[in-house]
Amino acid sequence: MNKTLIVLRHEFKQTIKRKAFIILTISLPLVLMLGYGIYQIVQNVYEPGEPDVEFVGYVDEAGGFDEYTSRYGITFISYPSEDEAKTALLANDVNEYLVIPSDYLSNGLIRRYTTESERSVPGKIWSSIEDFLLSNLLAKEISPELLERSKVPMGLQTVLLDESGDVAPAQDEINQFVLPVAFGLLFVFSIFFSSGFLLQSVSEEKENRIIEVILSSVSSRQLLAGKVLGLGTAGLLQIIVWLIAFKVFIDAASINIPVLSELSISSGQLIWGIVYFILGYLLFAAIYAGIGSLGSTAKESQGISGILVLPAFLPIWLNYFMTNNPESVLAKVLTFFPLTAPAASMMRLTSDAMAGWELALSLIILAGSTVLVMWIAAKVFRLFLLMYGKRPALRQIIRYIREG
Repeated sequence: MNKTLIVLRHEFKQTIKRKAFIILTISLPLVLMLGYGIYQIVQNVYEPGEPDVEFVGYVDEAGGFDEYTSRYGITFISYPSEDEAKTALLANDVNEYLVIPSDYLSNGLIRRYTTESERSVPGKIWSSIEDFLLSNLLAKEISPELLERSKVPMGLQTVLLDESGDVAPAQDEINQFVLPVAFGLLFVFSIFFSSGFLLQSVSEEKENRIIEVILSSVSSRQLLAGKVLGLGTAGLLQIIVWLIAFKVFIDAASINIPVLSELSISSGQLIWGIVYFILGYLLFAAIYAGIGSLGSTAKESQGISGILVLPAFLPIWLNYFMTNNPESVLAKVLTFFPLTAPAASMMRLTSDAMAGWELALSLIILAGSTVLVMWIAAKVFRLFLLMYGKRPALRQIIRYIREG
């Protein structure tokens, strides 16, 4: 046990001294500080000026178009004749002018004059002219309230009901979409960074034959346990730093960025998140340790691990589906499958879409899988750590594990 603690302390100290670990750990706080700083600078420097107003002249030959002359940043100026409107255009008093002919009501044709070449009528101009004409056409027929409502006929509000028919607690878009993906990425990357350091450590020590010297002082089980626990402690420290930075950022920035005040992370979600991190790390650490002991070089081991751990990112790739359908069959399957459980469970937990029995079953399966893989990894680690040359085939690995 003492030797395991010695390995644990050594791996922990070596890991937290790594430049890669330090950069990764402080990267999130730095990014959050930098983003908030840029936001503050932009808010303090930028002072919105007066909105630009465009002037459009018009000649009303049909009669009745003399109201609603200021629409959406465009002012319509009436001229008694087309010659006067053209003079105003050439003098740059107006940007363009319209002619509403006397037969407008029968054919709906409007003539537009401008001095600038363009492929099509700008959307803002088109909408403003359309609104100007419609408002004047209907002004004498319907009330002002009915006129305005006809332009914006509805504002749709969707109410979510739970299984009992009661109104479900409101969920804002940030909590429903941003948090699940953010926390899924946060935990998955932390797990893989910590496990990756373990893979690199084992592979390099085997490739450089330092492992032979180390095993002369400690057993393979003590070495494996010390490395897994030491790197896991470093990974846990990293995730704690990230969570604290995230919390401090939300508290500080929500004063000036009101939308951040809508973020809500319960203590229960954080606790279960830490549990998933620990179990997920132990699972992948065992996989990585076994792969590291099998490969002849660090490069070969990293190539094998890259293929085996791809499924873990599946919930992140399916983030749109997961956040919109957190209670679907696929979401539940990913929650129960050990390799995808950490990311999928964090995404569903932050969406408040995970039932108690699902949480318990997911943790039981993940814990059981972790114990099984750790047992297999310990045998692989002991049997193949001192083997060099050609990497053993799958059949050989299975046979050696049975015999060992």
